[in-house]
Amino acid sequence: MAWWRVRQVLNGVNGSTLVGLAVGAAGRCSFRRGPRGLVVATGYRLPQPRVPAFTVGNVILTPHDLAWLESRPRLLAHEERHASQYVACLGLPMLPLYAAASGWSYLRGGDFGVHNPFERAAGLVDGGYPLVSARARRRTAWDA
Repeated sequence: MAWWRVRQVLNGVNGSTLVGLAVGAAGRCSFRRGPRGLVVATGYRLPQPRVPAFTVGNVILTPHDLAWLESRPRLLAHEERHASQYVACLGLPMLPLYAAASGWSYLRGGDFGVHNPFERAAGLVDGGYPLVSARARRRTAWDA
């Protein structure tokens, strides 16, 4: 059996995909089948989070349309890796763990992604994150 099918089943059982669908419904998204068992929820309208895309279970949510997301295969791959992280975290515990990791990253480097182990494992560049923290970038600019 392909890994993505296992991920699809486990994220269904652990409830994270159901929560992703509920978040998408609250954000008035349109839902479509995505690649490898993912669900793509486009047109997300809630004010938070302010990101190009985010994932809950097997659901990738974006304020953009499907063509926009499909034109960014590296971002799609990044978000798919987050779907696998939900399996590793046994589902919804991923949410507070991710929030804590984002807080740590902000304290350490001044941004939510560079030092966040979830974002690093999903691929910083693929997710549109810089490789150097905001604090280090400011320090380099001041030294110049």
